[in-house]
Amino acid sequence: KIWAILRKYKIHIRRKAIEPKVSIFPIKLPEPNSTLTKPYKDYLSGRGFDPEKLEREWGLLQTGPISFLDGISYSHRILAPILWEGEMVSFQARDITDRSQVKYLACPKRREKIHHKNILYGNQAAWEKEKGLIIVEGIFDVWRFGSKALATLGIEFKMEQVLELLKLNKRFFIIFDEGIQAQKQARELAVKLKALVLHLPTLQIY
Repeated sequence: KIWAILRKYKIHIRRKAIEPKVSIFPIKLPEPNSTLTKPYKDYLSGRGFDPEKLEREWGLLQTGPISFLDGISYSHRILAPILWEGEMVSFQARDITDRSQVKYLACPKRREKIHHKNILYGNQAAWEKEKGLIIVEGIFDVWRFGSKALATLGIEFKMEQVLELLKLNKRFFIIFDEGIQAQKQARELAVKLKALVLHLPTLQIY
């Protein structure tokens, strides 16, 4: 039914053959890394978070002034593991200095067990229990909203993520940043969700 709706509304997605894959680059975090120290906790506190709670609930770690993975520098970053079905499949790393040109660095694609843009970030075990879900952009938004929230990990989203959303709930609140591009993407996400669930009249999107 979903494929028929996709064709009707001219939404294109490639069917990918599922093939067994053995990676010679296993998932791992940049090294060295450690538990959060005072500068990193102060950074989170300054953004209105409880660092100890985030560390406990989301498994946060940090890098120091020197930390690498596959030749990529991840220095001075908070590491946020991305879990899927209880297993770490990727990660994001947020710069705390505000001096880096790249605020967020993802896990190198060749090390991801599942590409982070094919899934959603949040407390997956809690999503089925919620009466409605909040769709946000990034990891900090999820931490702020809690178990009701899930992130597309950026304003750009993939159809794989849309299809995952359809499995979760029938009521969504889309809360993206107020920027023009972010709002455009939020509207596009709403349109695609509605187009794919015409057979679910109880779907609500805000």
